Amino acid sequence: MTISATGQDYGKRVLCTVLLVFFLPAFVSADAAPTGREIMTWVDDRPDGDDRHAIMKMTLINKRGRQRVRELESFSKDEGRDRKSVMVFKSPADVKGTAFLSWNYDDPQKEDDKWLYMPALRKVRRISGASRNEYFMGSDFTYDDMGDRNVDEDTHTLLGEAVIDGHNCWKVASVPVDPEDMYTRKIFWVDQESLLVLKGEYYDKDGLLKNYRVHAFEQQDGIWSILRSEMDNVSRNHKTLMETHSIRYNTGLKDQLFKVSTIQRGRIL
Repeated sequence: MTISATGQDYGKRVLCTVLLVFFLPAFVSADAAPTGREIMTWVDDRPDGDDRHAIMKMTLINKRGRQRVRELESFSKDEGRDRKSVMVFKSPADVKGTAFLSWNYDDPQKEDDKWLYMPALRKVRRISGASRNEYFMGSDFTYDDMGDRNVDEDTHTLLGEAVIDGHNCWKVASVPVDPEDMYTRKIFWVDQESLLVLKGEYYDKDGLLKNYRVHAFEQQDGIWSILRSEMDNVSRNHKTLMETHSIRYNTGLKDQLFKVSTIQRGRIL
């Protein structure tokens, strides 16, 4: 039996249609933008070593421009998907020895453990409940800001793309699942290369509360590291500048560093 040219053309069209339908999802997904949740998962999973040790400076700036400078040392270590961290103030004298210990759990159903040791009182205060929304040591970061946050504690929506200081960024809106959360929403600008959040806006029920900006970052030991950042609290007319003087990764930090009994000594090393 012979096949006419018309029949051959029809067969080709059918074959092309079948192939197009089969491969179209791959072409579409290759060009499709990532979801907000995917982006924030990448941020959460970006490589940052198994442990970290940094020497830092915190500068508090009030509405009159008066500055208070604090030197501190921070340590953090991963345990699977969980993270433990401790921050110890080295100067000035009125805060020297103050230490903040945090155990951050990846499980969103498990509440993080946080403690603050105050040497003047020689006591450890457990940070829980509403205390998590208090500002940490007079800064513009709350105790809750100081810990890691599970991706699924918020719903994330990609709003688009933007350029921040020459860096191509995704713009993502994150809305807390918990209606009792301090923030009603947060907007993040995520650098597409380093996966660092270069800019953030924090809103509460009254509107814009705080602006976050990264002013300097670079690779240290092959890991993208923030060297200078600022939190501007528009409601308090107050700013906190964080500067990292040195940071080391994968130094083999001991578990003993991250215990309440250790911070009570006021000295970590």
